[in-house]
Amino acid sequence: MTITEMWTQLGSVIAGLMFGWAMFQQYFPHQLRGSFNRYTQRLVGFVYPYLQITFHEYTGERLKRSEVYSAIQSYLSANSSMRANKLKADVVNKSHSVVLSMDDHEEITDDFNGIKIWWSSNKITPQAQSFSFYPITEGRRYFKLTVHRRYRNVITNSYIDHVIKEGKAVAVKNRQRKLYTNNPSNNWYGWKATKWSHVVFEHPASFDTLAMATKEKEEIMKDLVKFSKGKSYYAKIGKAWKRGYLLYGPPGTGKSTMIAAMANFLNYDVYDLELTTVKDNTELRKLLIDTTSKSIIVIEDIDCSLDLTGQRKPKEKEEDKDEEGQDPISKKEKEEEAENKKSSKVTLSGLLNFIDGIWSACGGERIIVFTTNYVEKLDPALIRRGRMDKHIEMSYCCFEAFKVLAENYLDVESHELFAKIQNLLEETKMTPADVAENLMPKSEDEDEETCLKKLIAALEEAKEEEGRKKSEEEAKLKAEQDKEKDQPAKEDEKGKEIGIAKENGLISNGKEEISIESTKQGDS
Repeated sequence: MTITEMWTQLGSVIAGLMFGWAMFQQYFPHQLRGSFNRYTQRLVGFVYPYLQITFHEYTGERLKRSEVYSAIQSYLSANSSMRANKLKADVVNKSHSVVLSMDDHEEITDDFNGIKIWWSSNKITPQAQSFSFYPITEGRRYFKLTVHRRYRNVITNSYIDHVIKEGKAVAVKNRQRKLYTNNPSNNWYGWKATKWSHVVFEHPASFDTLAMATKEKEEIMKDLVKFSKGKSYYAKIGKAWKRGYLLYGPPGTGKSTMIAAMANFLNYDVYDLELTTVKDNTELRKLLIDTTSKSIIVIEDIDCSLDLTGQRKPKEKEEDKDEEGQDPISKKEKEEEAENKKSSKVTLSGLLNFIDGIWSACGGERIIVFTTNYVEKLDPALIRRGRMDKHIEMSYCCFEAFKVLAENYLDVESHELFAKIQNLLEETKMTPADVAENLMPKSEDEDEETCLKKLIAALEEAKEEEGRKKSEEEAKLKAEQDKEKDQPAKEDEKGKEIGIAKENGLISNGKEEISIESTKQGDS
């Protein structure tokens, strides 16, 4: 038999098998077909000793991407760049500009404790192409794991957990961090509508560039590291894995910069919660549930967001007295602000439950940060230990903070003018924001010495202004004290005059009367 005849017969056999399979699929009863497939798979199992596990991209709820699939994808991306022949690239962040992963219909091998494992990336494309809003209908992707059956227990008990854990770690390392803000509830529904909208978080702040005393920065950094590694510890003591920070101090002392530095240090996302757009406590709870772990939830200027002091009525009475002497424009602005606050029904109780109630345990590794310029305005229940665990005062610029700013803005570590600046900073209150503004060169002609002299002039001016205000306050206080001293003397003098008038018959029972003699003289 020639080779041509052999290929001809082989082609005829294949064509016959295909025809028989088509007839089987078309006319064989469905009930019997299922039994036939089961017995066929058992028969193949005797000669094919490999186990296969499939992980689909979309499982459970519609349009819900499988977390296991995402973790496997991240895990395989770390190995695929050296082993796969077909790769696809994705831009993630600055430090890892391009991340390579397996392309569709590609296969790589993995080793686990001496066991050889095959991973393949597959995609099933629907035969009828049509435009759809739903990604699941555009093509079903899945990963397929293949391994010898003798390693079934190792794969199901150890290897898959290992892949998911490592994959999540790679995803956190390569992820693009985001800055979120909450959407109004009327935008929560519809195609691709979410409770949070986001932009890429690219704030460059770090603890190295933060204008603050070195000892305080180190203390905060140690606290953050301890928290990020404390999953088992928080489970042991029976607390939700979260921590609260209260940042308070005058405007311009770097509270927002501190938040950005914390996020960059821990590699966390930031959720900027705007309370005035939240209608009630239920919406607040839904927003909390929709946040992810490894995140910082921020409420800035919480004393201005809503009236959460728990003392609304007395406060309103005091404001009414203060508003009597206000101009109409300021009064109108306050009324509009109060109206905006009233539109939200978020209560102090709802916010307290948001921070450390039962719902706060949904998820983990979250930091909650409040900022305020006036900590005395906040309700004590809101900032007690256990809710706001660490209170950080962001104060005026000290000399250590100035040296950080000088190095940041001028690349200067030491200068002969530093001694004078140190003395002025000890005598004058100036925020880091004001110091930084004076240190920043405004033109190419300004060098470091010019900027330092400009700062000295600003500090001296601020010192004179503080002295002037202090003198005015002292003069005002002295005038009030003198007035209080003069008041009893005047009252005593008036009392003596009244007594003399009574003796002369000019006053009787608290009323003035004209004497008979003077009346007669008037008649004559």
